[in-house]
This record gives sequence, C-alpha cells and structure tokens, in this order.
Amino acid sequence: MTIARPLRPLRLRGVRPWLAVPLLAVLLAGCGIRSTQVPTDFGPAPSLVPCALSGPDISTQSSRGVPVQVFLLCSGQLVTVDRSVRIPDGTAEAARRVLVAQGLLDELAETPSATERQGGYTTNVRGGMTVSGPIDKDPEDTLRLSTQPENLTSAALAQIICTFSDSAAARDDGSVILGGPAPSPLRSYECTPEVRSAPATKSPPSTSVDGS
Repeated sequence: MTIARPLRPLRLRGVRPWLAVPLLAVLLAGCGIRSTQVPTDFGPAPSLVPCALSGPDISTQSSRGVPVQVFLLCSGQLVTVDRSVRIPDGTAEAARRVLVAQGLLDELAETPSATERQGGYTTNVRGGMTVSGPIDKDPEDTLRLSTQPENLTSAALAQIICTFSDSAAARDDGSVILGGPAPSPLRSYECTPEVRSAPATKSPPSTSVDGS
C-alpha cells in the first residue's frame, strides 16, 4: 500500500531576495489580484489654493490709517485680510461711520495685491460705488449705497455686509442697515457663518426696516 506523503510548502529555490517582490506581483496578477505599489488612503488631495498669505503684505504695512479688515473671496469662502482707512482726527461719530464704510467699500473694490492673488484671493465688488448716511426719516445708523443692494451679486453683497458688520460702520449688535439711493426701502442685514462659508449661494439674511 502506498502511503501519501504530506505536501511540502512551495519554495522558490534559487530566487534572490531582490527578485521576490516582482515575482510575487506576477503571481498575484495571475490570480486576478491587482497589486499596488503605494498606499492610496491619504484622504482628499491637498488644495492648490491655501487661502493663506506667505508673508506680510508690504503694501498693507506701508499704508497709514485706522487698521481694519475686509472680507475677500478665496476657495468659495469669505476670508479676512488686513487693510487700513484714513479718518481725520476729530470726526463726529455719524460722519465717522460713513467715512469708515466708504473706506471699506473702496478697499473691497481694489484689485488684490500680488501676494493676495498668489494666495487665491479675489473680489466681486466693483469700483465706482459710493456710500452715504441717513436722510429724512432713516434710522441714524443707516448706510445708503449708490447701487441697489439687490442688484449686486450674492458674493459682492456678502463681502460688503460681512465687512461692514465687523467694523465701526455696523450697529451695536453687528447688523447693517443698508439701502440703495433714496427713497428706496431699507433692510437690516446680518453676516452669518453660512454666508461666510458659501457667499456665492447664501445671501445675507435681512429684514425690512420699519418706516423706511
């Protein structure tokens, strides 16, 4: 009677260690298993637009005035950058609010610096707009644009509202009473986290102002 001998493990005799890996890949391919050479679970690819300035902006540093921040667009979000506006000493509070608002509006309309453009910053606010204070029965902290707010793009309006709300141009609660040329109605706008994260699709929430 013939006794079956146990099967011995398959040994790759004569195969040098540096040949083992390629040979194993061939064997796996023959079994229908696709080999990989590097791990693939690294998560999403890193963004090419960091939305972070590589260093201080010389043009901003050299300017003189009241330090402020404005919201620019970067990677579909609103991101603050440093600016400054000039306010004459001794300016009354009512006039100061309008001067700050105009300065901020001008900064928003400026083409971003070379450093900012390299970081991916842009703006949707166009030049030529002016802002004025209240008239007739407007609330004392009213701001009126030379353009109707509803005629602006969602992103441009979000830039303006969020920039104003974070400055001396805002009311005490951070809201902004804004309207177009008189006698157009006024609305009270707010800058929310949702608006800052998606300004192109999320318009600043607003409510009508009584008596406007």
